[in-house]
Amino acid sequence: MKLLEPTTLGPYALRNHMVMAAMTRSRADTSGVVGPLTVEYYAQRASAGLIISEAINISPDAIGSPLTPGLYTAEQIAAWKQVTDAVHAKGGLIYAQLWHTGRVSHSVERNGKLPSAPSAVKIEGMQHFTSQGPKDFEVPQAMTVEEIRQTIADYGTAASNAMRAGFDGVELHAANGYLPQQFLSDSTNQRTDEYGGSIASKARFTLEAMRAIIDAVGGDRVGIKISPLHPYAGIAFDDPVATYTHLLKELDGLDFSFVKLMKRAPMFPLLPHYPQGDELALFRPLISKTLIAGTGYTRDSAEAELEAGNADLVAFGATFLANPDLPRRFELGAELNQPDRGTMFGGGEHGYTDYPVLA
Repeated sequence: MKLLEPTTLGPYALRNHMVMAAMTRSRADTSGVVGPLTVEYYAQRASAGLIISEAINISPDAIGSPLTPGLYTAEQIAAWKQVTDAVHAKGGLIYAQLWHTGRVSHSVERNGKLPSAPSAVKIEGMQHFTSQGPKDFEVPQAMTVEEIRQTIADYGTAASNAMRAGFDGVELHAANGYLPQQFLSDSTNQRTDEYGGSIASKARFTLEAMRAIIDAVGGDRVGIKISPLHPYAGIAFDDPVATYTHLLKELDGLDFSFVKLMKRAPMFPLLPHYPQGDELALFRPLISKTLIAGTGYTRDSAEAELEAGNADLVAFGATFLANPDLPRRFELGAELNQPDRGTMFGGGEHGYTDYPVLA
């Protein structure tokens, strides 16, 4: 089975073609510091070819949700070092996912400060989960050019901090409606300066953030996550194919390791003017880097994707959450544990470190 065969990514040898996808678990403390349960959680899943950590806030301004971790204080960095040491002791590899939530946030989590975004456009038709319960989204504050440049610098600093914390590399979270995709999207970016207007100007933020990260840690340890057709949090493009064709062509000129392409989650309808068909078929020809495919894969569908050459690695999310020994279960064709969705976001060990493994 190709899925279980060794492979490589950048400078690293991977024990299999399976990636544990980034999944927010909301189990840091109020200072954004992870603890012993997080150490155990990631160490349990070290048999993945590569682990991508849960999304990690790059700065205080990046924070969007309660009890999510950071990578900008000495205490946070030291806590993550315990995680990476534990994963490495099990022979695993782990990258940090770098996160700025932009408008997918609330002032409740930001000491009363409104979220920052490309433009003052609020998310309609949904609520945000906060430490005080569900709340309507707020109108964010449009970022100044100075604030944009500081945020790009924050990405580079966070990438450097990730290496200090022992991570093997970093992934820029440019998907699922968060800040880089807010700059890219026609529905969220109404700017008329160098960071808005044309497709090229809207893509500038993501490309400059990638350059800052690459400069900080070296391209062979850097990846980017995109979700071209996923409309979460009000993200919409006039022409998603044109937008992502430009972005991917520009990215292709940068020196980095991989693109993780997340398909649209089935519970989100395709926008009426979006192209039908599979995202990999649309965008794979534009990607010369290692391609990691994600969203909803099973053992058989992942194997088929690899055999067809549509992807180089495959990411598994909730399936890895519920099955710490997922590669072994795939190898044996064993029954899978089902994820407890009620414990995904917050809590203690239940639904986090107590999923059973095979004897």
